Amino acid sequence: MIKNLFAMTAVTFALTTAGGTLFAQSAKFDWKEASEGGYTYKYVTNDPTHSRFYKLKNGLTVILSPTKKEPRIQTYIATKAGSKTDPKDHTGLAHYLEHMLFKGTDKFGSKDWAKEKPLLDQIDALYEKYNGTTDEVQRKEIYKEIDRVSGEAAKFAIANEYDKLMASMGAEGTNAFTSFEQTVYQEQIPSNVMDKYLAVQAERFRYPVLRLFHTELEAVYEEKNISLDKDNRKAVEAMFSAAFPNNNYGKQTTIGTVEHLKNPSLKAIREYFNTYYVPNNMGVIMSGDFDPTEVVKKVDESFAFMQKKEIPAYTFDAEKPILTPVVREIKGPDAEFMLMGFRFPGAATKDARMLNLMSQILTNGSAGLIDLDLVKNQKLLGAGAFPYVLKDYSLLLLQGNPGQGQSLEEVQQLLLQELAKLRKGEFSDDLITAIVNNAKKDEIKQNESYGDRAESLMDAFTSGQDWASVVGYSDELNKITKQDVVDFANKYLNDNNYVVVYKRKGIDNSVVKVVKPEITPVTVNRDDQSDFLKKVEAMAEDKILPVWVNYDKDVQKATANGLPVLAVKNTDNELFSLSYRFDIGKWNNKLLSLAAGYLEFLGTKNKSSEQFSKDFYQLASDFSVSAGNEETMVSISGLNSNFTATLDLIQDLLRNCVSDPEAFKMYIARLKKSRANAKENKGAIMEGLKSYAKYGAKNPFNNVFTDAELDALKAEDLVKALHDLANMKHTMLYFGPLNATEFVAKAKPLKTGSADYVQVKKGLVFTEIPTEKNQVLFANFDMKQAEVFWYRTSGTYASALTPTVSLFNNYFGGGMGSIVFQTIRESKALAYSTYAYYGQPYKKENHYSVGAYIGTQADKFNDAIKGMNELLTVLPESGKGLDIAKVSLQKSIASERVLNASILGSYLAAQRLGNTTDIRKVVYEKAPQLTYGDLSVFHKKEMSQKPYIYCIVAKEDSLKPEDLAKLGEVKKLDLKEIFGY
Repeated sequence: MIKNLFAMTAVTFALTTAGGTLFAQSAKFDWKEASEGGYTYKYVTNDPTHSRFYKLKNGLTVILSPTKKEPRIQTYIATKAGSKTDPKDHTGLAHYLEHMLFKGTDKFGSKDWAKEKPLLDQIDALYEKYNGTTDEVQRKEIYKEIDRVSGEAAKFAIANEYDKLMASMGAEGTNAFTSFEQTVYQEQIPSNVMDKYLAVQAERFRYPVLRLFHTELEAVYEEKNISLDKDNRKAVEAMFSAAFPNNNYGKQTTIGTVEHLKNPSLKAIREYFNTYYVPNNMGVIMSGDFDPTEVVKKVDESFAFMQKKEIPAYTFDAEKPILTPVVREIKGPDAEFMLMGFRFPGAATKDARMLNLMSQILTNGSAGLIDLDLVKNQKLLGAGAFPYVLKDYSLLLLQGNPGQGQSLEEVQQLLLQELAKLRKGEFSDDLITAIVNNAKKDEIKQNESYGDRAESLMDAFTSGQDWASVVGYSDELNKITKQDVVDFANKYLNDNNYVVVYKRKGIDNSVVKVVKPEITPVTVNRDDQSDFLKKVEAMAEDKILPVWVNYDKDVQKATANGLPVLAVKNTDNELFSLSYRFDIGKWNNKLLSLAAGYLEFLGTKNKSSEQFSKDFYQLASDFSVSAGNEETMVSISGLNSNFTATLDLIQDLLRNCVSDPEAFKMYIARLKKSRANAKENKGAIMEGLKSYAKYGAKNPFNNVFTDAELDALKAEDLVKALHDLANMKHTMLYFGPLNATEFVAKAKPLKTGSADYVQVKKGLVFTEIPTEKNQVLFANFDMKQAEVFWYRTSGTYASALTPTVSLFNNYFGGGMGSIVFQTIRESKALAYSTYAYYGQPYKKENHYSVGAYIGTQADKFNDAIKGMNELLTVLPESGKGLDIAKVSLQKSIASERVLNASILGSYLAAQRLGNTTDIRKVVYEKAPQLTYGDLSVFHKKEMSQKPYIYCIVAKEDSLKPEDLAKLGEVKKLDLKEIFGY
């Protein structure tokens, strides 16, 4: 897959005293060297991640960050190569290779390598012949031969054996991604399978075999077509193209051109692997429960076969200064927005770290210039500033979403005005201090997660950042003055040195989709196993014993001011979170969701809305109000030292907020624009279809105010809803350094006065409707793909069914090794993304549901529908697949730890379903006893020969009406029916 283009590479970590309280004090972050167990490593003093940096004899970098919080390990194997180093005549190659490194070697992924290899050699030669042929008739004939030989070769392949190997270890998050200058392979494994993990990874990179290529090529085609339907991706590509005309950041895209995708070269892919997948260009990064001295020795032994090689230097002409705005324009069906970009130096520079600080002054979610001036004052529907840090260059990206009647040029001018304020120093003197405090709080949160630790280390490795500078970032901020920021802004920002991309509404006639080639489904040999897999499975591993949540002991229960308290003590650090949970939601009162949004723009008689935002940010605290269907949450979080001050702030705001007619007028206008934009989002449209399928024409998704009803509302209506909320009974959910008794002593009542609590009025109740006949719910959208979601309502909740449901989902549609993925993607190449599941209800009164999804090219619509319906009708049997599903489920549960605030979430979920104990224990004990016969009976009862509602979002003229009619009664929904306005 392609890495999220807005992922931030700048990361920081915490400075704490022994007691955990944050101080703005200096600490030295110096590189030191030490040795243990025969291996020398480097480390950074005062590094809270305790990371060790090893360089093995063959040049392989190994970075290890141990933490004992739970018995799992996040792993990354990263190569410092991506789309930037793709050959210019084979763009997208690094991404191709990423996909193919899941296909195995001569040792695994093959049931008979001696018979498979000659056929793969033929396929190699055929692709080279195909690439050298321009005559379309001849190309089709060659591809028919590729398809035929590929079918023969597939008879000797074992599809997805890599995923089976990892699943049998209890691995989760099996995936990979490619970006400009990194290709990264990730796993999250139980801590007792390190030997197995390293055996598989070393073999994976020893001699990758490019088998099952033409079906995987089709998956990449699908990924390309998906990207063509994403206006935000097209805007980012236009931005990079204009900002970096001399660098491959702008000259090449990660997924490649349509022309290059149509002409792949296996020879070029192998050359790329041999050039860049060498130890001195790769890193093994891990964070989790392990002994680093033991692990580095195992990594060394596993990867010692790799030989150091010289890596070609990537060279480019320096970008010329931008002297006048560079303007680009793209069109598409999504809502309009504007993107601006300013060029900065690369990741390893101090300027890149200053860029991160400067972006926080513009946007930090609470008190930045853009937050207060444009978002809080509702001058734009949405806006923000984001640093995108890369090795050669960085960008400051600014995005703005216009309000009703605003042009993109007006959005641009508003953002330029904020940059002018930045250059003039027109921001609060204490904003930098507040940013430092918030950064340190975020650092503590980040350091809690071994996943976040590993990702930060991996990004620093691939982008060439000095880890001492990364962990010393907050300390460095303490030394930066307001004048430093002003000088920096004036150095890099002016009214002319940027790129602007206008994303307008319209038809993009330049988009050419990748056309589906004729592909014959291939066999996947589900029950075959290589000797290598058997050998890995036979390797010894220590048993990890599961730990269950004890709701009587792990959740402290108390009463504060006559209301229930559920508390879990934080024994790790000074972070706290507190939520007031009200048994009232949008179904009771449609005003609640509007009121929750309006609160962001309100103050009290004594304090403005802007000052509340600044005060929360100064305390390094957050607050939110969210109204769900049946419950509403008012939440705060931050540092325990600021608990009382944060509590006072939220209570004051909720109790004493006053209406602001002008803010209300702008809020309603913005809401209308936001609602209009939702109609231009295919994801939102699909969610509306799902809700229609589940509940009928009147459903929670369209249970909203009409435009006329919005116009009739008054600001006082929303303020009253908020005041009423403050005077309703609620449950307090606390996680923090205080125990329940200490919390009760500090918990001031939200309700004031002696009046009775406001009673919750009974509202609408939406119930799932039975799925009694096949039906098609169709929504038209201008897109290259067709998206289909199958839905049906099943029975009500029964806890005894949970082991069967858990195992069935793991076996049938839960991952890359599942029946659905293997059949739809690996065998038939019908989709890039596909899944199916039997869904658990939210509470015991609700119903289970069946869901299945395929996103496919419109010209493969019928084949995709047929393929999924076959699986919903007959459950394929795979004895080995079922064994792996059982082992994977059991090992995942055994190594999972429900910790911190998640304990409260687990308890509340159990309460909703009527469970008194941790349901995972039953799954762990019962699921291994189930047979294929049990799953088959379940499948026949719940899925096979049952009516379904097909929710379809596609371009209407891309599908034939008769094809839709074959599925069931067709109902074409207009946007008002879907959205309710």
